[in-house]
Amino acid sequence: MATQIFQRQTRVQAAKSDLFEWHGCEGAFERLSPPWERVNVRSRSGTIRNGDTVDLEVKVGPIPVRWRARHQDYVFGEQFCDVQEGGPFRIWKHVHSVSGNGDASILDDAITYQLPLSPLSDLVAGGAIRSKLDRMFTYRHRTTRDDLAAHTRLSGQSLRVGLTGSSGLVGRALAPFLTTGGHHVIPYRRFEETRTDQFWNPESIEDVDAVVHLAGESIDGRWSAAKKQKIARSRIEGTSQLVNQIVRSSSPPRVLVCASAIGYYGNRGDETLIETASKGDGFLSDVCEQWETATRPARDAGIRVVNLRFGVVLSSRGGALARMLPPFRLGAGGRIGSGDQYMSWIAIDDAIGAIHHALRCPDLSGPVNAVSPNPITNLDFTKSLGCVLGRPTI
Repeated sequence: MATQIFQRQTRVQAAKSDLFEWHGCEGAFERLSPPWERVNVRSRSGTIRNGDTVDLEVKVGPIPVRWRARHQDYVFGEQFCDVQEGGPFRIWKHVHSVSGNGDASILDDAITYQLPLSPLSDLVAGGAIRSKLDRMFTYRHRTTRDDLAAHTRLSGQSLRVGLTGSSGLVGRALAPFLTTGGHHVIPYRRFEETRTDQFWNPESIEDVDAVVHLAGESIDGRWSAAKKQKIARSRIEGTSQLVNQIVRSSSPPRVLVCASAIGYYGNRGDETLIETASKGDGFLSDVCEQWETATRPARDAGIRVVNLRFGVVLSSRGGALARMLPPFRLGAGGRIGSGDQYMSWIAIDDAIGAIHHALRCPDLSGPVNAVSPNPITNLDFTKSLGCVLGRPTI
């Protein structure tokens, strides 16, 4: 039965100790999981030291497969290894190692594996598995390199960050990014929906250096009167209550980064819009204006406030892109209406990068557009997505 070896090495501009310790931080596994891989952590014991375990559920097509790995051969600052104890492979041993001197290091991932029913399965699926590993570790090494570079570029004292919306698309990506950078993230608890008078549990609004406020009712679905009320209330009243609790706390944070949206500008066609542009017309414009105004008491109390006006956040893990992918993969994707309408967008990693920048840059305050510098029409986006997926578009 054939045993296969896959290896990937990448030079990382970081000290060997920093590169190794990054992998042992809370959130490293989440950062290293590619968005196209459907992986859920069912349970975890420890991190990467000898005897620590992780139980995963991996989707192979529509079929969920359990995968249990145990760590061994741990050498501080040098390497760690995970070995499959149960899962889809007959053999799986993954050695993570780092080497180097000074400010540059080599990240080395070496995997020894064997497919079930080998050698027949090697003929049927061997090429696909190797292609899958190549794509996965290209992503993993790039993410490791870029995250370490980002934290080095904006280095400083570790922060205690209060986070609302930690279960949302951006929050799920932001928390592991921050924790692997040495920061401590405290998810802010929200009262149950039955509590109509308050949003936030005040016991959790204490002793933090910064607050990132991302929570808000999803804008998906039909905008009935009741839905519009939820959208507005979650953003305006939710932000107002959070800000009031922050201001009244015994140790208020130094900075509040609050989500907003480019819906502030309304529908302005191909007009170039910067932060000093006037507010647009319509429901979303009014909501965004009041959303940002709700942060004013924090600013008046001397807290630095950044209102990030996000465009459409693109990630295959959720949001607009995740909903578009199924029809586009079937070749049923197409333009909407004339296709001339513009979409200002931002990739998920750039969205969390913008939040990180806002947390770390003391001179930044007020409204900031968090979008790619290249807005795109619906027609051009449709063509681009179809091209990336290798599918026709209507």
